[in-house]
Amino acid sequence: MHGQHAPPASTPLGPTLAVSTPSPAPAGAKHSRRGRITGRLRRRILAYRAIEFLSVHVPDDSGRGEECLLLVHARQVVGQVHYRVCSDCAQGVITGIAIDERFHSTGLGTRALSHLRSRHPGFTWRSTLSKRTTRDLLRRMRIPTVTCDPHCPHASAAVRPDARQRLTAPPTSRP
Repeated sequence: MHGQHAPPASTPLGPTLAVSTPSPAPAGAKHSRRGRITGRLRRRILAYRAIEFLSVHVPDDSGRGEECLLLVHARQVVGQVHYRVCSDCAQGVITGIAIDERFHSTGLGTRALSHLRSRHPGFTWRSTLSKRTTRDLLRRMRIPTVTCDPHCPHASAAVRPDARQRLTAPPTSRP
């Protein structure tokens, strides 16, 4: 107890009643970090308020490609969800989820998968992911995990024969 001394137990006139008031807790530094719960709450609010969803088509060699849902905060990509959809089968397959570490346990993954479901209503979703963090998320969202990469029977029919020729044919030079 720096700067405080114990009051005398008695005075010549008799015992004194010493009422001790608790000293105020020392305030932290003015710009110190907030508590752990406050930071998590701020990130959760940020994940629900300031994150934008952008959909991008990523082509591949088969011509079918894959879709990517980008999670953007302040012109920075903080997460990605890779998936394929087949409108003929009404099925979607999630092939990859990556979310920035500072947004873990903020509900951003749940919000992203809910956004996918709302973009493609009536689709049945599956996943090929088996990592622990994504497995927990997919179980909460009731999306089953398949062990192999399922290919849609319409995938090969979706590629036109002339598109395959364009992919394999060497470029011709113009005279």
